[in-house]
Amino acid sequence: MAELTTIARPYAQAIFELAQSEGTLAQWSDMLALAAAVAGDPQIVALIDSPQLTEAQLSELVTGICGDRLDAHGRNVIRLLAENHRLAVLPEIARLYEQRRSQAEGAVHAELISAFAPTAEQQKAVIEALKKRLGRDIQLQCSVDAALLGGAVVRAGDLVIDGSVRGRLARLGTALSH
Repeated sequence: MAELTTIARPYAQAIFELAQSEGTLAQWSDMLALAAAVAGDPQIVALIDSPQLTEAQLSELVTGICGDRLDAHGRNVIRLLAENHRLAVLPEIARLYEQRRSQAEGAVHAELISAFAPTAEQQKAVIEALKKRLGRDIQLQCSVDAALLGGAVVRAGDLVIDGSVRGRLARLGTALSH
C-alpha cells in the first residue's frame, strides 16, 4: 500500500496544482473519480496487466470509456499514466487528490460506520459535533456494518471514536484480563 501511495503522490500533487491554478478542483474530482472507477474495474485491471495491449491502446480504451467527461488535460493524464505503466494507480491518485482538495478547502472527510443506517438527524448531529471538535467543515460518508452489533464508529483523519457495542465489549474484555 505504501508503495502505491508513493507512486501516486507526485501525480496527485501535479494534478491538484493544475486544477487549483485553473480553478477546476471540482471538475478534476469528477474526472478522477470516473477514471479511477474505470481503471479499478476487474475487466480493465486484467487488460492493464496483460501484455496483449500497447500503452496507446490502453489509453484509448480508458479515454473511450470515459468519453467526453474527460477534458484534454484528463485525456493527457490517462495517456501519461498508460505510457508510464501507471494506470493501475488511478484509484490511489484520485484518493490522494481528494485529500489535498479537502485540505485546501478546509474540509475534513469523516466516515460514520454504524450497525444501522443513520437518520438525517443523526448525521447532522455527528457533523455538528465533529465540526465543533475539529473546527473545520465536515464531509460525512456513512456506511453500515452489522458486525458492530449496535452503536457507531466515527473516523475523521487520525481521530477514531469507537462507540460501537463490539468496541465496548473488546475494551471490557481487555480490562477484565488485566
